[in-house]
Amino acid sequence: MSTEKQPGGRAMLGGRAVTRIGYGAMQLPGPGVLGPPRDRAMALAVLRRAVELGVNHIDTAQYYGPNVANELIRAALHPYPDDLVLVTKVGADRDRQGRWISAQRPHQLRAGVEANLRSLGVERIDVVNLRLPGDGATRVDLDSQLAEMIALRAEGKIGAIGISSVDIDQLRQALPAGIACVQNAYNLLDRADEPLLDFCSEHDIAWVPFFPLGSAFGAAARVTEHPAVLDAAAAHGATPAQVALAWLLAHDRHILLIPGTSSLEHLDQNVAAADVRLDAATMSVLDGLAAARGRR
Repeated sequence: MSTEKQPGGRAMLGGRAVTRIGYGAMQLPGPGVLGPPRDRAMALAVLRRAVELGVNHIDTAQYYGPNVANELIRAALHPYPDDLVLVTKVGADRDRQGRWISAQRPHQLRAGVEANLRSLGVERIDVVNLRLPGDGATRVDLDSQLAEMIALRAEGKIGAIGISSVDIDQLRQALPAGIACVQNAYNLLDRADEPLLDFCSEHDIAWVPFFPLGSAFGAAARVTEHPAVLDAAAAHGATPAQVALAWLLAHDRHILLIPGTSSLEHLDQNVAAADVRLDAATMSVLDGLAAARGRR
């Protein structure tokens, strides 16, 4: 990896060196993560620009589109740079109406990995996350799922195993499989999973928060609209999104970011969050937002 461009610095993910600011491809397909992008040329340009800026960690899924995000990644970047780390996920799918549906059975996990391999045009995917239903229960035996993921790793089809939408008991159960990363919803205003982040830190597991600025789906609070974040942005000459991302980088060294966007301008701003240095007083105020909202 180049020593000149390492947005956010460097960390390890599944045995590979990655930039702490990566890129999430979820926003590349059309509205609702369905269908082709509004502007295909722009989508390709965003992916290429991310790599130009030094980003070498791209997060995707076959069911983004479906079959759209991976096709765009391949069209924009294949043959891939040697240091590019591709991360995908299995455990879900889309039906003909575009609804999110479960695909948790071991044979479905294998089929999901195979589909990602084909669409990305690779023989091995660096990290594959097992996406659980996110309601604290697995509808398929977790040990059976992990056994299939371990088999896929042994076959050389995946490099490392991650897990997503997991609770602490499930993560404890999964640890013997060798877990490279956890992907859970987490941001400045939503720190319900702080104990899980602490657990990951203790076990040197990368923490890859999705919705780092608040979810675009549903009524979740938008981090960039909070008065304390707006004040910090004004004081530091940054955007509110940059403040939110900079706080995550400073909060724990195990945090890796994958903010998504379909805009070149927003991509540049997201990557530039690596240069925002929040002073101790600002960090204290932002840290205190979790207590003010009531940590769970």
